Amino acid sequence: MAVLNNIRKRSFVLIMVIALALFAFILADLFRNSGAISEKSGNLIGLVGDEEISREEFARQVEAANQGGRAGSTTQTVNRVWDATVRQLVLENQFEELGIQVGEAQINAMLQQQLAGNPNFSNEAGIFDQNKLREYVSTLKATSPEAYQSWLQYEENVATNAKSQIYFNMIKAGIGATLFEGEQAYQLENSSVDIEYVQLGYDTINDEEVEVTKAEIEAYLKKNVERYKAEATRDIQYVYFEDKPSLDDDNQTKAGVESVLKDKIEYNDVTKLNDTVQSFVDVGDVESFVNEYSDVKYDGRFKFKKDLPRAFADTIYALEEGALFGPYKDNGSWNVSRIVETKQLPDSVRSSHILIAYQGAVRSQAERTKEEAEQLADSLFNIVKANKRKLAELAPQFSDDSSNKDKGGDLDFTAYGRMAPEFNDYIFENKIGDLDLVETVFGYHIINITDQKNLQKALKVATVSRAIESSEKTTSDLFTEATSFEMSAKKDGFTEALGEEYKARPVKGVKSLDENIPGVGAQRNIVQWAFNEETKVGDIKRFDVNGGYVVAQVSAAKEKGTQNADDAALLVTPILKNKKKAELLKKRMSGKSLEEIAKDEGANIKESKSLNLTNPSLSGSGFEPKVAGVAFGLEEGEMSNAIEGTRGVYKVKVVKKTVAPGLDNYQVYAVQQTNKRTTPAVTNNVVNALKKTIEIEDNRAKFY
Repeated sequence: MAVLNNIRKRSFVLIMVIALALFAFILADLFRNSGAISEKSGNLIGLVGDEEISREEFARQVEAANQGGRAGSTTQTVNRVWDATVRQLVLENQFEELGIQVGEAQINAMLQQQLAGNPNFSNEAGIFDQNKLREYVSTLKATSPEAYQSWLQYEENVATNAKSQIYFNMIKAGIGATLFEGEQAYQLENSSVDIEYVQLGYDTINDEEVEVTKAEIEAYLKKNVERYKAEATRDIQYVYFEDKPSLDDDNQTKAGVESVLKDKIEYNDVTKLNDTVQSFVDVGDVESFVNEYSDVKYDGRFKFKKDLPRAFADTIYALEEGALFGPYKDNGSWNVSRIVETKQLPDSVRSSHILIAYQGAVRSQAERTKEEAEQLADSLFNIVKANKRKLAELAPQFSDDSSNKDKGGDLDFTAYGRMAPEFNDYIFENKIGDLDLVETVFGYHIINITDQKNLQKALKVATVSRAIESSEKTTSDLFTEATSFEMSAKKDGFTEALGEEYKARPVKGVKSLDENIPGVGAQRNIVQWAFNEETKVGDIKRFDVNGGYVVAQVSAAKEKGTQNADDAALLVTPILKNKKKAELLKKRMSGKSLEEIAKDEGANIKESKSLNLTNPSLSGSGFEPKVAGVAFGLEEGEMSNAIEGTRGVYKVKVVKKTVAPGLDNYQVYAVQQTNKRTTPAVTNNVVNALKKTIEIEDNRAKFY
């Protein structure tokens, strides 16, 4: 009993203890869930309404898009996948709201349409067979779960496309033009007015006479928020430390090229003896010599003057066989050249051929073996050798070169070096009328030389070339220099670290999804750093880039919202100045006739005939839709008040008004208007409009 009394006395304390325990339990669970929510949120590429775009699924789509082979950087691929994903989710939201669905029969019909002609799903008559499709899907399901999942995704895409087709067809059906709208279009296009007008241009008032304050700009921005939305941007400045060869590197490269002009002693690891290596001047096997001592492999083809280094072409072209030239610097390399051979060659040749390809030859779709191809080529060659005219007759039937077989095998004129090496050598080093059988990587060619042009001197040039590159010491010194600048900039300030030696390159208005930094190209890592939540204005960092280092500083940060007055001043100030000028010009026109205005202002009365609303351009003043609109609202002989136009203030008098005669039927004009409204662009316009009605969270910049 005493225990019960004690419990009753302390009941309030017990209740508080239990309540605190429960509260602690709930709070702990809340924190756990909060962490999970935070982790989940941090793993999202974005949100479209309530639909989440997970990082993992998005990454898979990006990877698939990259494997698709379409050209572009990773950032460009990410943007394409994002646009496609947002588009799909926005449309699916509409499908759900409108109850748009597609049945199995409709999906099968679209599959049949897309897969028609595919032999895997066609019967013996070449007609699509639904049973073959079912068999194919069943086999996938049983043998390859991954391929089956890809098929299901394909079916889902087909269903989505079907829904999209229904949705956009509904929209197009709802925006067609009526006969009344056709009549309006007809009148706009065919009714006209002849006017007289006086224009007082905004440029007749000096800018200094009208002042625009910051407060006025801010007031204008508040009234036009949608027009002056601003994305988050960062301004950066950077110093580029370019990894380029030093003077010592240049001299050492030159010395290395000069060394090939002298005999030298080299130890032979095989014979264990010293060998004398002949110089480039005397060596017999120039091809092996060049391939061993040059950065660029030997090119044994002949060259015309136009093919030689431009700055030295005259000198090299004048050399005789066996002569040397160099060392000379060209295109970032030190070179020494030797004339191996000179010959008179045409610069272009016309020929015809029959190509007999075989299985395994380059670009070949032939099923014959190489031996079969050789036998066929020999047989045809013997026929053509007996009568060259037969080549043109046989080419359409036997040649595997589809680009010219229907032209009798004619290849037209070809410049030197454009054909396969064996083909090229034959047609350029032989005479008009010569015929032969030549093998290349494409197969066997029966070749007839039909014409040659511009016989001239050609050179076979052997060149030992060494690229001028940064040495290890130069690269190491550059790293030390960039690191030293980074440390000084962090310690003393970026501007102070520049001193007289360095020059900063400013880049303004960098956006979170930008990729390129002017001056150093694609540098996504710099952009990501600039937008990182932990990066503050004034922060400095060094980056390794292709060709050197960049030390960058975030010099300014602007968050998403409406542009401020300073940023918008360049665009808004001229608008507000013109508005103020318009008020002054309107007062000068008030209560006056055209003649009075022209006399008082030293202006001319201009005419504009056959003005219509389809093309509201005034003769002598250009595009002025507002002026044209007012003119059409006046009667003949009536004069307007002052009109604020694009280029100035106008006063208009209607001289003649022509109303287009009515038609019995306006169907043609209604169809024209419908076609204008239902162009392919309407789908993108609809999607863009839908995006504005739904909240979209975009976190791409955090991950890519």
